Formats: sequence, structure tokens, C-alpha cells
Amino acid sequence: MFDLQGARVLIAGGSSGVGLATAELLVKCGAAVVLNGRDRVKLERVKEQLGAQASICAFDAANPEERTRGLAAIGAFDHLVVALSGGKGAGAFADVTQPDLRSGFEAKFWVHFSLAQESLAYLSQSGSITFVSAISARAANPGTAGLAAINSAIEGMVKPLAVELRPRRVNAVSPGVVDTPWWNWMTEDQKQAAFAKFAASTPAGRVGKPSDIAQSIVFLIGNSFMTGCVLECDGGLRLVGQSL
Repeated sequence: MFDLQGARVLIAGGSSGVGLATAELLVKCGAAVVLNGRDRVKLERVKEQLGAQASICAFDAANPEERTRGLAAIGAFDHLVVALSGGKGAGAFADVTQPDLRSGFEAKFWVHFSLAQESLAYLSQSGSITFVSAISARAANPGTAGLAAINSAIEGMVKPLAVELRPRRVNAVSPGVVDTPWWNWMTEDQKQAAFAKFAASTPAGRVGKPSDIAQSIVFLIGNSFMTGCVLECDGGLRLVGQSL
């Protein structure tokens, strides 16, 4: 496990799922975490759970005014993790509407882009940015063309930014199917059926857990020789493909 004593890490999307699991692991590594999300009540609960090494700053990262005020209130930090997810853009290509796809880009790509860009004023020169994309950018799964476009746009920034922003490091983790609140648009029965289908066709034999992705994120933060990398953490799903 990496020793991150003294490091301060801002986690956008830190109140649940991958962001929360990352915060838990970073605290175990000695880091101080700043949790961002829109829901202050949820953030307060997580802060109580994580203890003295956690602080919170509630703001909507998609809102320019709130984002500017929030980052100014947080001040300097060493590492940024952008674990914010979108909700739209999936579906058969013939059925995906342009408004939905635009909404998906606004909710994920543009938030990742804007938050990272504005964070440069506060991010340590020896620090890092880690985006969380999705394996849809690297697979060939029917029904995910819109999601692939959104997440490919995020991953496409990694290499040029790693060179442009050096010595800061820029990486991404590309998760497969992970049991997080992203899937709560389904009923519980639908979700379990979908997970069983993915598990049966995934080489690892299961869907992911938030802690699986958190370990990859912390690895990219802690290993100072990693930059310009998109780390696939998908149980091998990209090798076989699967439709939603």
C-alpha cells in the first residue's frame, strides 16, 4: 500500500460508489481527502464515516459559478480524482437522440474537462489528475456508441495533458461494469439479472466492486512514474464485448 501521508486529495463524486471507495482507501494510505458532491447531507454522513482525515465541500461541479467558489474555498491540493458519472447516452444507435447525447457530454465530459482545467490554479506541481472514464471507450459493445463517444473524449485528453501539464501527471482509469448507484435506474431484479449476464461473459467471472476501481486510482496517484496512462480495470470485458 502506498504511503500518502501529507497528501491532500480532492475527489469529485466522493459521496458514493467509486469516489467513496477511493476516499476510504486513500485515508488508509494516510492521505487527507476533500469530498465533493452536490448533496451536503450525504457528504456529511461520509465525513463522519471517514473521520478526521476527511473534509467536505458541497457544490455542483457542472455549475461554473459554484465550481469557482468551491475550488477557491478548498484551496491548494496535491491530487484530483474526477469520479463524476453521467446518466445519458446509452442505447441503440438508431434510438439515441442528440439531446440525450449532448446531455451525456454535459454531465460527464464537460464536467471532467472544466473541473480539471479550473483546478490547475490549486493543483500542486508535483501532483496528479486521475479521470474515471469507462470501458465503453475501449470495447465494441452494441448499444454503447454514445457512451463510447463521451468516454473516448475523456480518455483522449490524457496523453496530451500528460505532456502539456508536466511535471504534473495525468491518467485515467477505465472501469467495466461495476456495482455502483449508476445502475439504480433499473429495478433491483433487472439490475441483478444484468449483472449475472455480465458476470457470465466476463473473463473475471464477476462484475466489479467500487474497491476494485479504487485500488487502480490509488495506484495511479501513488506511483509517481505513471503518467499518460489509461488503466483498464474491467475484468476483461473489453476482450469479449457485451451489450447493455
